[in-house]
Amino acid sequence: MLKSNQYYEHEDKFLAPYAMKSALSKGRAHKEKEHPYRPIYQRDRERVIHSTAFRLLEYKTQVFVNHEGDYYRTRLTHTLEVAQIARSIARALCLNEDLTEAIALAHDLGHTPFGHSGEEILSEIMKEYGGFNHNVHGLRVVDYLETRYPDFRGLNLTWEVREGIIKHTTPYDSPGIIAELKPEIPPTLETQVVNGADEIAFDSHDLDDGLTSNILSESDLKKVSLWKETSAKIRKKYHNPGEQIRQLQIIKEIINTQVTDLLDATEAKIKQHNIKSIDDVRKFSGKLVTFSASMQKERESLRDFLFKNLYRHYRVLRMSNKARRFIKELFKVYISQPEQLPTGPRTRIKTEGPYRVVCDYIAGMTDRYALNEYKKLFQPFERV
Repeated sequence: MLKSNQYYEHEDKFLAPYAMKSALSKGRAHKEKEHPYRPIYQRDRERVIHSTAFRLLEYKTQVFVNHEGDYYRTRLTHTLEVAQIARSIARALCLNEDLTEAIALAHDLGHTPFGHSGEEILSEIMKEYGGFNHNVHGLRVVDYLETRYPDFRGLNLTWEVREGIIKHTTPYDSPGIIAELKPEIPPTLETQVVNGADEIAFDSHDLDDGLTSNILSESDLKKVSLWKETSAKIRKKYHNPGEQIRQLQIIKEIINTQVTDLLDATEAKIKQHNIKSIDDVRKFSGKLVTFSASMQKERESLRDFLFKNLYRHYRVLRMSNKARRFIKELFKVYISQPEQLPTGPRTRIKTEGPYRVVCDYIAGMTDRYALNEYKKLFQPFERV
């Protein structure tokens, strides 16, 4: 049996010198006895998987609202795809896979119902009441809102996983500011890997969902160089595999191409800047896990295409605007009469104030639950 102390020796032997070693962790806010055969980041990963917030991701929007079809990605399937890509990258770079996976699985725990539309309206409403940022809220979920243990609130995750949640950064995600987690210093390479994996997964599976919904057409995608080049490669490799399989193979190859580019560019940057330790990572100004300049240009072209043709499509915009109205009206009702909240959240109003409690309650809803609450509160013949 490989015990925890032996596992740490295993990390010293096989992980890169700039990887985050378990033995160097800053630990947990509440001291706990170490498990005999489950290392600390593995325990973090499992705590995230068993959390209520993780399960609720199954019914939270990625781009398409849950009731629009069973095929489309949800926050949960997106999270699993990010974790798979991130773990592959971490393994190739000899980084800490358990830490990488724990951060990847936790990176979207703070997301609201209805995707970024839900986050935007909560941010608007909470502007004068402490604001709303899904990274900060994700940390609040794992530090406070999850109640599973008799000795402390939250999941009591390690400092490094909590740092990974708050410093999650992509074109769609801005890091939160929590003084204790040192916003002024760059995060671990494991956190940076999750950031890159999230970008790859986000764009690639949105292509798939966009094609499935018929909002995107392959004829339009020929204007995107990354699609055009990869499509030609797949056509050359396979003779008439069928439209659906061919499209899926193109998307698979786009993911593979980006992962390979990220690995090559990151390895080159680590060598260029003589990164030899976790301290070197912390002292380096900027990102070490990056795409090459040419790939970044291709990715920007793809993102521009998705923004104009998918995220700004009238069907997506209609649902986004409806979602904003749902959340705004729910917030008004709960704030005007907090007695309508369930008992659990109500008990926190005196100490935390009604706005933060209502915000927590709505942010934790799934799409389906929010829609059902709206019906109960606004449709007179709906049973409450």
